[in-house]
Amino acid sequence: MSGSNRTDHIRLTSHPVPGAKHPFPIDWGAASARERGPIIATVSRPHDRNVIGSHGGSYSVYRALAVSSGALDPIRRPDLTNTHPAATIGPFPQWTEPARIVALDPWGHLVAENFGTEIAEGIDIRPTIAVTRARLDLPEIREAIALKRLAVDGTVVHGNGSVSVVKIAIDPVWHLPGVAQRFGTSETHLRRVLFEQTGGMYPELVTRPDRQVFLPPIGGTTVYLFGDVDKLPDHRTRITCRVHDECNGSDVFGSDICTCRPYLIHGIEECVREGQSGGLGLIVYNRKEGRALGEVTKFLVYNARKRHEDGDAAAAYFERTECVAGVQDARFQQLMPDVINWLGLSRIDRFISMSDMKHDALVAQGIDIVERVPIPDELIPADAHVEMAAKKAAGYFSTDIPLPEDLTDTVGRPLKKY
Repeated sequence: MSGSNRTDHIRLTSHPVPGAKHPFPIDWGAASARERGPIIATVSRPHDRNVIGSHGGSYSVYRALAVSSGALDPIRRPDLTNTHPAATIGPFPQWTEPARIVALDPWGHLVAENFGTEIAEGIDIRPTIAVTRARLDLPEIREAIALKRLAVDGTVVHGNGSVSVVKIAIDPVWHLPGVAQRFGTSETHLRRVLFEQTGGMYPELVTRPDRQVFLPPIGGTTVYLFGDVDKLPDHRTRITCRVHDECNGSDVFGSDICTCRPYLIHGIEECVREGQSGGLGLIVYNRKEGRALGEVTKFLVYNARKRHEDGDAAAAYFERTECVAGVQDARFQQLMPDVINWLGLSRIDRFISMSDMKHDALVAQGIDIVERVPIPDELIPADAHVEMAAKKAAGYFSTDIPLPEDLTDTVGRPLKKY
C-alpha cells in the first residue's frame, strides 16, 4: 500500500462531535502525567489525536518530504527503547500550576515512563523533550583555560579543554488558553490570528475549540546545564543564567556586526565558573533568528542600515528594522520564562543579559533576579559598538559601556554617540 493511500482518510479538518468524550482528554496543570493526559499528535491514527498540529515543530515539513519521497513510512512509530533522560529533571511544583507553564509540555521527557502501556498498545505518543549528556569544545573556553580564567577540575572542565553539560532539547507545546492569557488577548482571537497568519494551515484552530493544545511549526529551545544537575531542587543553589536568542551569523560563523557570539561565550564561561563553584550554570538557547523576523529580513536590514544616510547610527538602528519588517522586535519574551519554571527555579542569582524585555518577562512570571551582568566592553567587536549604543539608547540595562572616541561605522563615517 502506498504512503498516499494510507493517509487518504485524513480530512482537511475536523469538528467536535456533540457529547463525545475523547479517550485521551488533556487536563493541563494536573498533578501527574497520567492525570494530565498524553500529548497525541499522530497523523496516522486521527481518532487518537487530541491536539492541533504535529510533532517536530518546523521540521515537520521535512518529515513530509521524507514521506513524499518514499524514504519514510508515514505510519512508522519511533522505538523509544533506551531513550529515557540521562539526568533527572523534576517534577517541580511549577508543573502543576497551569499559568506557570503554557508553552511546553512539562512531562514531555517522561513519555515512555508514564505511558509505556499505551505505547505498547499502539498509541502513537511521542516525547517533546529529550535530556542527554555531552561535552562542549569551544576555542574560547580553551583560551580562558590558557589565560587561567578557568581551571581544569576534571568534572566540569576536562584536561583537553572540553566542558561537561547536560543538554536538553524542547519542542514547543502551546496551551492556547494560557498563551492567550499571557499575551493579554482572548483565546478566540489568538486562534483566529494564528489561523489567518499561517495561511489557513491549521483549520482546527477555528473548527476545534475543544482542542486546547497546539504544536506550532516553529523552532524550539535547547538548554545547557553546567554543574551538578542534582542540585536543581535545592533552592540554596546559586544560579547563573544566560537566555540567548539565536543568531546564526555570529553564533556559528563569527560575524562581528553584533555581540551575539561574544555574549554567548561570556555567558558560557560564567556558567562554567558557577558550576565549578558548586552552583549551576544555565544557558537557554531559543530559535528566534533575527529577533524572530528571520535571516532574510535581518540581512535586508543590514543593507538598509549601511546604505541609509543615518541608518548605521545608533538613533536609526532599530528604525531600519521597523521600516523593513514593520516591527522592531518580534521575539516577545512572554513565553520564555516557562523553561525557567520547568527547571523549578524561582531565582536567578546572576543574569547574563542586558535585555529589559527578558528581565521583565522573567520577573513578571515570578522569577527573582538578584544581579544583572552586561557584556564586558573588551568583548564587544569594533563593528558592534553601534548596536550597543542603540541598545543603551533604547533602554537596555547597562553599567555605562563607553564608546571609543574615534569609532567609525563600516563605511568609515564617525558614529553618533547616544
